[in-house]
Amino acid sequence: MLDMRQVTKVYRTELVETHALRSLDLHVKEGEFVAVTGPSGSGKTTFLNIAGLLETFTGGEFTLDGENVKGLSDNQRSKLRNQKIGFIFQSFNLIPDLNLFDNCDVPLRYRGMPANERKLRIEDALGMVGLGSRMKHFPAELSGGQQQRAAIARALAGSPRLLLADEPTGNLDSQMARSVLELLEDINSQGATIIMVTHDPELAARAQRNVHIVDGMATDLSVEPSLSRIREQKAGNESSTSA
Repeated sequence: MLDMRQVTKVYRTELVETHALRSLDLHVKEGEFVAVTGPSGSGKTTFLNIAGLLETFTGGEFTLDGENVKGLSDNQRSKLRNQKIGFIFQSFNLIPDLNLFDNCDVPLRYRGMPANERKLRIEDALGMVGLGSRMKHFPAELSGGQQQRAAIARALAGSPRLLLADEPTGNLDSQMARSVLELLEDINSQGATIIMVTHDPELAARAQRNVHIVDGMATDLSVEPSLSRIREQKAGNESSTSA
């Protein structure tokens, strides 16, 4: 689904050159649920923006769902993003003057989708997140957890191949956070590929795979043997030798 090889991102001004990503390698298979962790300023947001085609990259190769995105124009990136990627933001990013139905409708209108199909998709998506009876409510009339569910429904209505979640539980209490994560797990079980940036180790532990970004480079924690496991292997080898 997503394949980044030696991806770099450099921000330049007249006086300063900042390396946000340094030869980042990351491969995410279709249907995976991957948590991305790392300290502030490590490059997580830059990675997510590039993965979501919101930013270009300086060097390397990036293939999204089999398509090489290097060199695509703004219009081409926008079209690909609208067709294949769904976004879930920490701050929800719902339009306050629109009800939930219309919030979900906005990105579908940009795709030129017929009204009947949009209606069916929106009703299905809001029903999936438990907000089918509140589609005419406005964001201010909902709790934080309900607003996040509405944001997830907006992403789901477009049937994205890839769902990018940026701290999706950051503004929620622990109970609501667990509820939203369970919803994401359900969505993943139905085939959606999810990449979730989070600072919460409890949430990261529930993903299928953890990737840690530090200084613009990624380490796949799921394939790193722990220190205790290394010691166990060493002890086993020593026992075999003495035997």
